[in-house]
Order: sequence, then structure tokens, then C-alpha cells
Amino acid sequence: MPSTSEYCQYLLSSQKNYTLTHYAEHVEGLSHDGINRYLSQVRIRPQVLWEQVKNEIVLSPDGFVVFDDTVLDKRYSRAIEPVRSQYSGNAHGIIKGIGVVTCLYVNPDTDQFWAIDWRLFDPDTDGKTKLDHVEDMLLNAHHHKALPYRSVLMDTWYATAPLMLLVAKDLGKTFYCPLRKNRLVNDSDGLEKNQPVSTLRWSADELAHGKRIKVKGFPVDCIWQLFRIVVSPDRTDHVVTNDKACQSTVEARETCASRWKIEQLHREIKQLCGIEQCQCRRRRIQRNHIACAFLVWARLKQIAYKTARTVYQIKQNLLRHYLTQELKNPSVMFAPA
Repeated sequence: MPSTSEYCQYLLSSQKNYTLTHYAEHVEGLSHDGINRYLSQVRIRPQVLWEQVKNEIVLSPDGFVVFDDTVLDKRYSRAIEPVRSQYSGNAHGIIKGIGVVTCLYVNPDTDQFWAIDWRLFDPDTDGKTKLDHVEDMLLNAHHHKALPYRSVLMDTWYATAPLMLLVAKDLGKTFYCPLRKNRLVNDSDGLEKNQPVSTLRWSADELAHGKRIKVKGFPVDCIWQLFRIVVSPDRTDHVVTNDKACQSTVEARETCASRWKIEQLHREIKQLCGIEQCQCRRRRIQRNHIACAFLVWARLKQIAYKTARTVYQIKQNLLRHYLTQELKNPSVMFAPA
């Protein structure tokens, strides 16, 4: 049977196919059943990812902890255990897939980032929501990992009162997160009724420096800063933060830009590490495959930072030796000698 490092080496080396059958076809003395048996028995926990990256992280007191989830597309599967119907941002709709919640550490001084934790969204086995997983990972990063950071960056889905108050009140940190357009807020010190954030009126000064608001459902002392950030011609985000030092829309935009690094991670791990291409039905094998994909991505990122290359260049460079040898001594001749 293979080891975890050997399976990770396969995910790193393979270019397109990441199935157990393909793996077995390329290793002498290794069978599909043997690989399946190993991945069914071993437990590769998220903690292994932290053990791999903790000595590589360049820490900063101004660091960001970023959370988001992604859906591994399994829309054509019929019997994979952790698959469930859920919303996918990439598909812009409900698809069958496996939800993965990811935690990222970003150093804004070096513009580098590292995946430090992840969770499988599988409420049928643990009863936890995505919000529960984010809270678990945040508390782990704050108390157990003891990472220095200034702010927590989250997507709209996580802009909930319990999570925002956990960051602001319990942990004493700042947060930045966009609000849904129908979220009720008040920018008149209670003189007028609450209204959807998308209907607020903005003066020129407020567009440049933000405005003070109270979000419905929060304690009376939670008066926060709201910024209107135009992302594209057809998209405007209303970003709320408890960071009193931030008084500029430009600064808020730059801070929120770091949140997109987690989208970069999700794109790279899908395209280069085969995280969503495992076809095995058993829940434990899917978990272990996802864990190995994160380990492979972390290794690619480590090499990328040390060699000033992209993870795409590193992965594609694996084919250079093959092509060089084939051109010198083709195994299949285009024309007979």
C-alpha cells in the first residue's frame, strides 16, 4: 500500500487525471484496491496542514485571517457519500457537491498567504454549519495557533451577529465584511427607521470616507463604519467594519482586496491539485483526498515563494524534461527513418 507522502507525490506529479485507477496504472506492484484500502483506513486531519506550513509562515501584527468556502463540483455523482445540494458561486446556482470551508493567513507586508486550516462541510456526520466551522477555526487560530493578526476578512455569508461580535467583543480584533443589499441598517442615530443598506443615500464626503451606521439586531454600542465600494460596473459592495482607524474608502478597498486571495487558493487547488476529481464513494477517502490536495498546494506554494515562480509554472515545468527527451529520442516517430 502507498503512504500519504506517496499519494501526495502522485497528486503533485499528475497533470490531468487524479483518480486511483490512474495512480495504480503508473506504479508497479500497486493496485487500485490497495490504494483504496489505505485511504479508507488512514485519517489525515486538517492539523497535518498546519504542521506542514507553520514554520514557513512569515508573521505580521497587521496580518489578516480570511475565511470562505468553496464547493467541489460533483454534479454528475450519484453515490459519493458527503455530496449534497448547495449553492456554488462558480456555477451561480445550486449544484451537487462537497463543501469545503478554508482558513487563510495573509501577510499584507509581503503579499504572501498560506492555507492554515480547512473543514469539510458534512452536517450529516457532525451536525455543524459552515458558520460553526468558521468559529472553530477562528478560535483555533487565535488561541491554539496564537497567530498575530489585525483583522478578520469574511464574505457576505459570514456577516452574522454571533461571528461579528465574537471578533469584535471576545477576541478584540477588527473585521471587514460586505453586507447583503437587503440588510437593515440605520445611519441617522435612530431618528429614522431602519432601511436596506442598498437604499442609503451617500454624500460626496461619505463616499470618500464612509459613514457611521448601526446594523439592526446588534447592541446599541455597536456603531460601525460602512463603506460603499464599487467593485465593477455591475457590482457594488457595502462593507462594514469595526475598525475605527479606517476612515478612507481607498483603505477599506485595499484591505478587502486581500480577501480575494482565498479565491486564488481555491482556483489553484482545483486546477493543479485535483481536489475535486476524486471519484471514490466513501466519505473517509474523500476527506483524505482533500487533505492531501491541501498538502500538495502548500508544497507548491512553498516552492513558489522560494523560487519566485508561480504555482502554475512549477506544475507545468514538470513536463519540460519529458518534452526535451521526447524531442531528442522520440518514443513514437512521426516519420520512419
